[in-house]
Amino acid sequence: MIYSVSGKLALKGENFVVVEAGGVGLRLYVSKGTRTALPAAGGEGVVRLFSHLHVKEDALDLYGFASQDELEFFGMLISVSGVGPKSALAILDTGPLEELAAAIKENRPDLLTRAAGIGRKTAERVILELKAKVESTRSGAVVERMETDSDLIEALASLGYRRDEARAAIAKVGEEVKGTEERLKAALKILGANAKR
Repeated sequence: MIYSVSGKLALKGENFVVVEAGGVGLRLYVSKGTRTALPAAGGEGVVRLFSHLHVKEDALDLYGFASQDELEFFGMLISVSGVGPKSALAILDTGPLEELAAAIKENRPDLLTRAAGIGRKTAERVILELKAKVESTRSGAVVERMETDSDLIEALASLGYRRDEARAAIAKVGEEVKGTEERLKAALKILGANAKR
């Protein structure tokens, strides 16, 4: 098993990166969170990704993760019947690990079905099989914030912003900012600052 890969980041694709290690370019499928955490491709620095090698009949696919926690969460997701590596990455793309754990703890399949290709039955199976395995001490508060942020994304989308830029702006709003109206104002301020660049 390849536990981690270290080397120069040669390329960043939409859902993968290429890391050159020992003269070999390794393609690793990554979540949006991991991709964002990595520096620009072509730099001189060394990156390290924790990895999972998925063996199929016709391919060997390598998946990369910025943290050991993300790798472990991915491992739990693919242990669920009907959830393959691509589906697990889609679930990881929907939010931070804290939010995913909270959605599972609070029995909220609707928050997991935001992932591409994840239907309600699969989301319910994930919750059933992982509820006892995940840890989330503030799950109620986290789910409440997720619901508020989901409403904010829809509000910003109705104002003409793309959902991905709305989601990115809301992610930058600190947890200390409470209430829908205050979080919306803070997100609009961030979007306004981004537009001026």
